Amino acid sequence: MRCYYEVLCAEPSATPDELKKCYRKQALRHHPDKNGGSEEAEARFKEVQEAWEALSDPKERAWYDDHRESILRGEAPGQGGGEGGGEEASA
Repeated sequence: MRCYYEVLCAEPSATPDELKKCYRKQALRHHPDKNGGSEEAEARFKEVQEAWEALSDPKERAWYDDHRESILRGEAPGQGGGEGGGEEASA
């Protein structure tokens, strides 16, 4: 999975308006109709749509930002080697 900010060519610190501009630019660039129905363009366009859906909603964006590193490592959010990493206490 690619970072949603990278998919949109945006910085994590981007404002909602900056994010929207980046989304529009990437959506136009990769739109299947603009690329002769290319399967690669269609796949990229779907990635752009997925990234926009997550980052355009303030609550989803905050959640994504909080869990981005574990998501990009392929871990489910909440997993990982943090304190209490799932080890059971012995009696």
